Amino acid sequence: MTVPVEVDAERAEFPPYGDFEADCPARLAVDLFGNSWLMVVAYTLRDGPMRPADLRRTIGGISQKMLTQTLRRMERMTLVERRRYAEAPPRVEYGLTAAGRDLLIPIFALGAWADRHGDTVRDAMAEHPDDA
Repeated sequence: MTVPVEVDAERAEFPPYGDFEADCPARLAVDLFGNSWLMVVAYTLRDGPMRPADLRRTIGGISQKMLTQTLRRMERMTLVERRRYAEAPPRVEYGLTAAGRDLLIPIFALGAWADRHGDTVRDAMAEHPDDA
């Protein structure tokens, strides 16, 4: 995957929050990236809204339960918007909000990093399986 990403190498300055305070925005970011399905769902929705069945088919390997939990969590976090259509049969789509679209920036940056360094990290981990 080759994704052109411009990364500002300047260190961002944030207001002081103390050491690992509960309201520190960095903890939120780490939590978001710690949930692997959340990032995958956001990436999958990058081109526009999708129905849950299409999301599941595109992603592969995600259970219906996990997809539902992830979408509900993302909706509570205002990263996705759920749209219900008054049709027969009923139709539901999920699309990224502005915050969800902004989340694609670090997702693309991480993908670009993985493209550049993934093989090196994987090879190093294979040499030291006890550390993996």
